[in-house]
Amino acid sequence: MEVVVHLSAITPVSLIIIGLIALLIFGPKKLPSLGRAMGTTLREFRSATKGLTDDDDDDYKTKKTVIEHKDNEKPNDK
Repeated sequence: MEVVVHLSAITPVSLIIIGLIALLIFGPKKLPSLGRAMGTTLREFRSATKGLTDDDDDDYKTKKTVIEHKDNEKPNDK
């Protein structure tokens, strides 16, 4: 039997339950530091993936420029 969970299955009630369980496990003193660490990790991940996509765009532009330059060159008749 295959179980499929859709993103719509995560309701506000389930998020509250997850938050309460996290509060019980980690305690109120540790929760803010965990949230900060999670936010920092997400920020670094986003900047890294943005850097990768920017590199891909730069590579595409460079290749396009080289191809256009080669197309504009005229062959030397000797």
